[in-house]
Amino acid sequence: MAARRQHWRLYALGGGLGHLTRAAALARVAVARGHAVDLLTNSPFAPGLPLESWLGPGATVHRVDARLDKAATVAAVGAWLAESTPDVLVVDTFPRGLAGELVALLPTVRAPRVLVHRDLNPVYVERFDVALAVDAFDLLVVPGEDAPFAHHPRAVRTAPWLLLDADALLSREEARRRLGLDDGDSRPVVAVMGCGRPEEVAEARETVGRLRTSLAGHAAVLWLVPTAHAAGMTVWPALTVMRGVDVLVGAGGYNTVQEARATGTPLVAWARPRLYDRQALRLTEAERVGDAAELEAKVASLLLTPGGYDARPPAWLNGVHAAVEAIERVAR
Repeated sequence: MAARRQHWRLYALGGGLGHLTRAAALARVAVARGHAVDLLTNSPFAPGLPLESWLGPGATVHRVDARLDKAATVAAVGAWLAESTPDVLVVDTFPRGLAGELVALLPTVRAPRVLVHRDLNPVYVERFDVALAVDAFDLLVVPGEDAPFAHHPRAVRTAPWLLLDADALLSREEARRRLGLDDGDSRPVVAVMGCGRPEEVAEARETVGRLRTSLAGHAAVLWLVPTAHAAGMTVWPALTVMRGVDVLVGAGGYNTVQEARATGTPLVAWARPRLYDRQALRLTEAERVGDAAELEAKVASLLLTPGGYDARPPAWLNGVHAAVEAIERVAR
């Protein structure tokens, strides 16, 4: 346990699930160490996730409607920051705020400020003078990947962050049962992750269909989604069942890639275009695919690799613990 209970506020605005996932990983460990955590998110997936029960007592989740316009979102952030003075404010990825609102709001926060500093598109960094915004923070935590200001004098590097430690994952047998396979079913599992933009959801659906056709009888092809979806299997966190997955198909987002690498799960992934995140840089040549035919070929090849599961690591270093300790030191 930490020496003193602290009140943390976590700003995790941003589309998709990535910002929320990173913040949830941080919040879960902070709550387990006795801190009170308020988490702000506008992820469209947040309303469908059991975040409060998963994070534990001491966590409060403020869900901002993802459909709000810029002015309404900025107003919601201002109201949230004005509610109380925390011991520390943690901001994920965007030092200026998602809409630039933190430039004006941060000076009103009478608490130490921590930036979760990740790679950002250099065009954005230069255009909006992100270097100046970064200097408003007392600590930069760099979670396992290089970033523009990773050598800042107030920067601390950690291993990549994951939602769960190794001992919290289901065993291979339990994970396969959770994924709907009978104990007598020896087929390998191909899990397709696809829950982003509408066109990406459609592509995931098509990918599942093609793989089920090409791998008919040779593998169980499942479409995993974080919240209820008509055609997918709802599993969150997906990391829970990763030991039951033989090949993971998805995109090059931070959490998918880091979870695959930590668990040693073979990954086949698209480099999705994003405004700030550069997925192509995160993926290796062996992981990245450019079209459907290449994807099918790589999946089939990985399934033919003998003894793949036996070589996977039983544990990993979860950098979120070191991050929590670093934030505790800077908090009042």
